[in-house]
Amino acid sequence: MVWQDIIISISQILFSIALLPQIYLGFKNRKCSITLMTSVPTFIGLYAISFCFYTLSLYFSAIISLVAGTLWFILFLQRIIY
Repeated sequence: MVWQDIIISISQILFSIALLPQIYLGFKNRKCSITLMTSVPTFIGLYAISFCFYTLSLYFSAIISLVAGTLWFILFLQRIIY
């Protein structure tokens, strides 16, 4: 595992942890304040970055980016549903 993989993964984990309260409040209040123009490009971009990390053999970064993209996808779904 290269040092870049570790640094990118730690950063992505922190970003993902920061999203958890927003997702929780969205389910709790049945309201989402994130706009579609924020969530759609973000989750698509994170999925693309995850694929790029995978092709560079940065597997842990790829998995964590996929998790972060999925969290943004949940925010997108909350915006659509609520």
